This record gives sequence, C-alpha cells and structure tokens, in this order.
Amino acid sequence: MSQFASSGLPPIRNDGEEEKDTALPGAMMTKFLETRTVMIFGGVDQKLAERVSAQLLYLDHMNNDPIRLIVNSPGGHVESGDTIHDLIRFISSPVAVIGTGWVASIATHIFLSVPAERRFCLPNTRFLIHQPSGGAGGKASDIAIQAEEIVKMRTRIAQKIADATGQSLERVLKDIDRDYWMSTEEAKEYGILGNVISTAAEVKV
Repeated sequence: MSQFASSGLPPIRNDGEEEKDTALPGAMMTKFLETRTVMIFGGVDQKLAERVSAQLLYLDHMNNDPIRLIVNSPGGHVESGDTIHDLIRFISSPVAVIGTGWVASIATHIFLSVPAERRFCLPNTRFLIHQPSGGAGGKASDIAIQAEEIVKMRTRIAQKIADATGQSLERVLKDIDRDYWMSTEEAKEYGILGNVISTAAEVKV
C-alpha cells in the first residue's frame, strides 16, 4: 500500500453503542453539511476518502452552490487522496479549499485540486511536499515492481504540482527529493496557495 505518511483517523461509531458525548461528531457533521462544508482532518485513508466522496457527491446532487473543504492533514494513502482530488474536479459545484494547521504530502495534492484563486489558508498553516514512499516487501521481483510504481507515482505527483503551481517539473522533482516545508508566504510564492485569510467572509468562490 503506497503512502506519503501514515496516520489513522479515529472511526466515528454508528452502531448505537457509543457514549452520549461521542454521538456529537455525527450531529456536528450533519450541521456542517447543511452549510455545505466538508472537513478533512487527520490521515487520509480509504475510509476518509469514502466519507468525503459521499459528502461531495451528496452536496453536488442537492444543488451546485459552492462547497467549502477544510483541510488539516499530515497526508496518507496516495490513491485515497487521488480519489478526493478527482472527485472535487468531477462534481459540478465549485469547491473552495481552506488549509489550516498543516497541509502535507497527499493532502497538498488534494489542496491543489482547485484553481489557485480558490485555494485559501488560515495564517498559521504550514505546507509540505515530498515524494511518495512505500513499504516494499515480498519476493525480489515484487519489490522491483513496487519500486518502479513508486517512481512512476513520484513523477505523476510532481507533474500535478508543476501544473497547479506553474513551477517546472525539473524544479518540483528536485524539491520533493526531501521534505520541503513552506510557510504561508513561501507557499504563496511557490504557487501552491492563493490567499491567506483570517475570516470566513474572505472566502470568495
């Protein structure tokens, strides 16, 4: 399983056995959806991708008003991030992505799914780009195949970053060779970020 960074997202129980206070996240999620707000907090995995995709598709089915996607994530599973990235582009509703805390690894790929003018972040957000990594194991032939796939994935992700930021592919490939952290100012200069905001009223779609 190819990953940028591994971090599990605590599951929200829906089996009726949770304590009274743990029922709050589900109720809050419903309220957020009523305001056409979707949240990505924590590691990106298959379960999160399913939840975010379902919410995006549901909101797009209801109407084509703008959707706000708030991201605070260390990254995670590449293909799960790909799904969210592609779904944002697939739906008809315009999406504004708002970074907070940190937007790292495959979460940056998600962040770059919208045009620059719809990429926002709060003042203390940090950004990270780097190459994908994976735990190769098994037979030597299998390890060789996995290594080849990681190289392909690295080039694909770098090309996506280059296309979204205006940087050259050569520069991006060099920059992601190691962890490349950016402040809001640096991310804006690099082309990742559109605007730093302090209030919700500044989000223009």
